[in-house]
Amino acid sequence: MKPDKYLKNYIAGALVPPESGEYIDNINPAIGQVYSYIPDSDERDVQRAVEAAEKAFPEWSSCGVRKRFRILMRVADIIEQNLEEFAKAESVDSGKPVSMASTVDIPRAHENLRFFATAILHFAAESHHMEGQAINYTLRQPLGVVGCISPWNLPLYLFTWKIAPALASGNCVVSKPSELTPMTAYLLSKACMEGGLPPGVLNIVHGLGPKTGQAIVEHPRVKAISFTGGTATGRKIAETAAPVFKKLSLELGGKNPNIIFADCDFNQMMVDTLRSSFSNNGQICLCGSRIYVERPIYERFRDEFVKRTQFLKVGDPALPVSDLGALVSKAHMEKVQSYLKLAEVEGGKILCGGTPVEVGGECEGGYFLRPAIIEGLPISCRTNQEEIFGPVVTIQPFDTEEEAIALANGVQYGLASTVWTNNLQRAQRVAERLQAGIVWINCWMLRDLRTPFGGVKHSGVGREGGWEALRFFTEAKNVCMKY
Repeated sequence: MKPDKYLKNYIAGALVPPESGEYIDNINPAIGQVYSYIPDSDERDVQRAVEAAEKAFPEWSSCGVRKRFRILMRVADIIEQNLEEFAKAESVDSGKPVSMASTVDIPRAHENLRFFATAILHFAAESHHMEGQAINYTLRQPLGVVGCISPWNLPLYLFTWKIAPALASGNCVVSKPSELTPMTAYLLSKACMEGGLPPGVLNIVHGLGPKTGQAIVEHPRVKAISFTGGTATGRKIAETAAPVFKKLSLELGGKNPNIIFADCDFNQMMVDTLRSSFSNNGQICLCGSRIYVERPIYERFRDEFVKRTQFLKVGDPALPVSDLGALVSKAHMEKVQSYLKLAEVEGGKILCGGTPVEVGGECEGGYFLRPAIIEGLPISCRTNQEEIFGPVVTIQPFDTEEEAIALANGVQYGLASTVWTNNLQRAQRVAERLQAGIVWINCWMLRDLRTPFGGVKHSGVGREGGWEALRFFTEAKNVCMKY
């Protein structure tokens, strides 16, 4: 299962070229050069995909959960059996190290399919007994054709996170992966064909967000939209979909706080804080980009954090020694660099990093940047308020629990947060008051797929994961039977 130079859309069970006949450059960010081409799809391709999904829906929605379970498990097995090919494709497309793609992204992708394939077997309905009168029970039925739009930072990981519960619950899907990282979604098309997924059940339409993605959102016969991406795009989707009453799940931006109290396990905290700051070059919505440290250990933390950050190896994603690879695109690297300049204007001091890395060799033209730590910025500045989504963190001391909570909650986002303390009472107090959808205590990125996932404030609406995802992709119907 190998990548192709010219990708195709996956519609009605077949790989087909775009109606326009036009293609978009797909750039390898580690070398800064075009290495493949993706369909420049438009509303015509989306229309074909919706028609295919509608045709497939009656049989797929009524075939039974056990059949859907078997097919999704086969697709998961195919991904796992081709893990090396998928991981290499993910690395070339996104710039992340192969080691990360092979141990995080691709394993989580096939686990998503297995998790929801199994979950649907245990998805139970409620019943309510009206004594001596009637029994009420709830039917949870698939919506029909739904749209799933996923981002570039964790391409197959988040793509399957959306389509797996949609398919497991009996819907047919019209989906769009990011135009920046389309290759593993294309390989998934092949896995679905090999795994025996019926034609039209899953349709993958490649293209640009304003053209292809917007066509999916606007289509009158797409009943729900699940989207992960930037807050501005989420707002545009809501403006389009809400007035026509589509169901919406929007997982948007984050500016996550990491609160470190003096009584923490310092060594374990340092290991996980380095991870939470710079994993995937900080291009994960759950990364902790604002670090608040209790004053008694602030200087010790700062000096150790800077030292460990400077030891991170930025280099060729194909090499196992590389801790960090390339940023996803030239435009994104320039955006991150613009925030570093802004931070200095706002009075911040860059303690380390922020400069381009000359990797050399084949990667001479790649988009590599040293991870940066910034000190001395107030909570009100743009650098602390806006999502940078790169290898950049700010650090600041605090004196009291109240101050730490105020700093953590002092932005428009509320996706995730991390708290480091060995004081159980304090941990519970702080977790209760943090304005975030996720609170990690003495860990980071420890995920149980059964738990609800999502944010508050400008970080989105709705929840993914576990029963929440299966409820989103189904409609509840009350049946009251009098006796």
